[in-house]
Amino acid sequence: MKKNIEQFMDFLKYQRNYSDYTITSYKDDLEIYNKYLILNGLDYKSIEYSDIRYYLKYLKEQRGEKNSSICRNLSALRTFYNYLLTSNITKTNPFVYVNGPKKEKRLPRYFEYNELEELFNQPDLKTPFGQRNRLILEMLYATGVRVGELVNIKVKDINQTEKTILILGKGNKERMAHYGEYAAEILNLYLQDGYKKLNKNKLDYLFLNNKHTKLTERGVRDILDSIIKQTNLNKHISPHMLRHSFATHLLNEGCDILSVQNLLGHSSISATGIYTHVTTDHLKSVYYDRFPRAKMHSDDFKH
Repeated sequence: MKKNIEQFMDFLKYQRNYSDYTITSYKDDLEIYNKYLILNGLDYKSIEYSDIRYYLKYLKEQRGEKNSSICRNLSALRTFYNYLLTSNITKTNPFVYVNGPKKEKRLPRYFEYNELEELFNQPDLKTPFGQRNRLILEMLYATGVRVGELVNIKVKDINQTEKTILILGKGNKERMAHYGEYAAEILNLYLQDGYKKLNKNKLDYLFLNNKHTKLTERGVRDILDSIIKQTNLNKHISPHMLRHSFATHLLNEGCDILSVQNLLGHSSISATGIYTHVTTDHLKSVYYDRFPRAKMHSDDFKH
């Protein structure tokens, strides 16, 4: 099974264009599953529903996994067995109709406008790395791209006249991302100065590291961690948090959810729907602040 897992990882990376983060998570999940099979003397090619039921019980009770982790584990196995099925390694996908436990609802965390300003002001624009780091922040927020999509941006994918970037998303689906004037200004500065100094190996990728090679997803996360430590913000930061901020702020400003879905590259509206829970609080606040008869003053109602 180990050989199949390695081949599956290559399939996800090179044919399905999955992010490094997802690939690593799936590999961890499959290794947990493989160890469970070995311990219980089970063959991965002849798994039955009862075996799956006991495996889920093992994840929950013995490993103490959260529902969200179990659901991801199931997703990894469902995708893995689908790969095995299409590769004629197995005859069925035993996980295709298996439902995971109900996920805990976690609302996306995002930055307020003033918090973003504090973040953006940290990188030193006089240095190549400062310019690059500021552009990372600007692009993650301005476009809402995933970190895996960000690190794969090539200079040739950018149309500076139209302020658009051709993004290769999940499942090799292309979409056009847009960016505004703030990001455009930093992009121009970086391309004219910092990028030339960093790109000693004449690469096509936009974001490069201190070894003059392509910046990795892990590298972006480390950069964001170092930036947040320079601020007074008592928050954990992740690339996805800037993506959440992008979506939430668009909805708060009146953008319709279908447009946000397309901008995020979501294949299903249900994936975008989680942001409506966040913006409901904003709409309630606007209602009570702006609607003339939302609040009653003590002398307004008299018999």
